[in-house]
Amino acid sequence: MDVTMKKVIEASYLTAESAAQYRTILRYFYLQHERMRDFIAPEEILDHLHSIPTFANYEEEQLHQQLAQLVKWNNLIARQDMTNAKTIEEYKKKRFRYQSTPYTIEIERMLIVLERKVGDSFQGSLERTQFERLLESLANLQKELQGPITKTPEQCMRLWEDVLQYFQTIRTSTADYIAYINSEQTDQRMQTEAFLVYKNQFTNYLRDFIVSLQKTSIQISERLSELTINKLHPLIVKLIEHRKQIPRLEDISASQEEWQNEYEEYWDSLRRWFLGTSTQISELEMLQWQTNEMIRRMTRYVQRIGERQQNTRSRKKDYLHLAKWFTEVDSISEAHKLSSVVFGAMTIQHLHVEEATTDNLHIDTWEVEPITHTLKPRTNRYREKTKPGAMASNLSKKEMQRMRYLEERKKEKELIEKYMTKGTITLSSLPTVEPFIRKILLSWIGKSMAAKDRRVKTDYGLVVKVTMDKENKILLVSEDGTLSMPNAIFELEKQGG
Repeated sequence: MDVTMKKVIEASYLTAESAAQYRTILRYFYLQHERMRDFIAPEEILDHLHSIPTFANYEEEQLHQQLAQLVKWNNLIARQDMTNAKTIEEYKKKRFRYQSTPYTIEIERMLIVLERKVGDSFQGSLERTQFERLLESLANLQKELQGPITKTPEQCMRLWEDVLQYFQTIRTSTADYIAYINSEQTDQRMQTEAFLVYKNQFTNYLRDFIVSLQKTSIQISERLSELTINKLHPLIVKLIEHRKQIPRLEDISASQEEWQNEYEEYWDSLRRWFLGTSTQISELEMLQWQTNEMIRRMTRYVQRIGERQQNTRSRKKDYLHLAKWFTEVDSISEAHKLSSVVFGAMTIQHLHVEEATTDNLHIDTWEVEPITHTLKPRTNRYREKTKPGAMASNLSKKEMQRMRYLEERKKEKELIEKYMTKGTITLSSLPTVEPFIRKILLSWIGKSMAAKDRRVKTDYGLVVKVTMDKENKILLVSEDGTLSMPNAIFELEKQGG
């Protein structure tokens, strides 16, 4: 069974009815594991629980029951403690010390990372230095692969871990930050006026990241293009050798091929992230596009906020300033001139034209070609003038089209009769036929299936009986391909009118 389809029973304590007690117990085991203390006695756990006000009345019997349940869920491993037995009764009474399992440690480690997250939003960042560090690590790796590898397996593993660590940081941090920017909460906050305070900080942050990314991404891509799997093979051999040197009680001979596949998949994912594939663009290009799109979106939001502020801003001071200008004018004629400059012409007629002149937003009005707009009177009695015209006769065209149609049908009929033998067409005996003939024969078969007597009247005035031999499969060869189908016989019974 695939491990991804396996039920994770080790996570049962997170949703159990007494999850508070189970989580407190296993969190204490995790903290002691980090301090390199593996086997914990129940008495120590009980003292820890009593030190928490919530569990001041926690019973020892309840602790033993819950420890046994955690053993069933594979969260703990129980080992009988025989070293401190002072009496026969203590020896007979099974006293256990408990050790947390690897699954439990990883679950608690994951929970601690999740607890540090702020709310339900993504975090992440766009770190410029991570790309520079990755480039430096790839340069060291490429330098080592130029000749025979001189480093020890441990040093090779350090090179490999540096590359993967920086790549993993880049991949997770950028993905989380992009998700944070594209989240609905962030999008709503950007549309408020409070966003104006952070606008410059956001845009500078994104712009600096793009500039740094453009400087390093090309160099990273070039090095990854040169470092193929074949060139990386000597390093993978060293990495496998390093893993063999780690003492394990399990048999690892069967895992060497899996290790090699694992390293190759890691490297392939790194190359695809930066280089893409023949059918898909790279994640690096997508990151650059999304970062530029974020800057454009922020600019649009800032523009809309500015427009809203402009619409709601009071024009009182502007009008008072204009009024002061008019009070300083000496004559009415000068006032009219000032009014024409400030307010424009008062009696201009505005025309709404539906025809689109140009889609260019940056072109001036006098550069656009003029259009003619006909004005119609606003009255119900108005009718557009029409000129009487003569009716054109298309009789000759119709006759030519009719003759052309009949000529085509005649040629088609002659073509079909070419394949008849004594008024019968047998598919199995036909040579290579034209695609047109194949379509006609198949249409006859389709029409005959809908008739009870399997007779069909064709477009050429022929009445044809179709007999299907489903047991006999034949190949109908045509100029554009070969069709496998049951044999069919077409019998011409009579000629229609």
